[in-house]
Amino acid sequence: MPPSFETLRRLVATQGPVLAPGRPGLRLLLLIALAAAIAGGVHAWRSQPQPEPLAPPQPVSGSLRTAPASPLPPRAVSPFPTPGSGAVLEVTVHVTGKVHRPGVITLPLGSRVTDALQAAGGVRKGTGAGALNLARKLVDGEQIVVGMPGSAAAPIVADPAAVVLDLNAATPQQLEQLPGVGEVLARRIVEYRDGHGGFRAVEQLREVSGIGDRKYAEMKDKVRV
Repeated sequence: MPPSFETLRRLVATQGPVLAPGRPGLRLLLLIALAAAIAGGVHAWRSQPQPEPLAPPQPVSGSLRTAPASPLPPRAVSPFPTPGSGAVLEVTVHVTGKVHRPGVITLPLGSRVTDALQAAGGVRKGTGAGALNLARKLVDGEQIVVGMPGSAAAPIVADPAAVVLDLNAATPQQLEQLPGVGEVLARRIVEYRDGHGGFRAVEQLREVSGIGDRKYAEMKDKVRV
């Protein structure tokens, strides 16, 4: 055995009783060890990983595709003028004379004299329609008189040619009542009106194909803008 180890052994044997902790020291060491074990357990419990909530998914960049809209069903094309087209949809007439409810009556465009008489309550008993053309189409602003005084059945009707038409609101049927205007020319007048944003002056009728100086002279006093 080396001399250094022998010297150490002798020193421990000599100082052994001094280094022994005894019972109080041993208890203290046990308490310290227990406290260290508790502290280590608490630390280990607190060091356990905690579950974290997942972040909400980020929106995908770019435009989202939407389902194609179902095609709309085809719309029926009405033969009558539609609102906003500049055409008159109604006619207003004055029914007077021997009817049950005389007065001003508004009827749909295309109504006839017989419709106006029915709307006025019909002709009074003992009074006939006389010379009235019940099948004639009504003209906006006209007056229908049933039963002139002194004549039981001598009705008169306002002359449609005497009505002044608005070039920007008249229908093709109304334009046909102008002197010298037929179906074709009435359609040309409407096409000119639609293509030029309406009439600004009566003189513009000269620019419509088919209207010469003579026809214009016959029409100019029966139209307005």
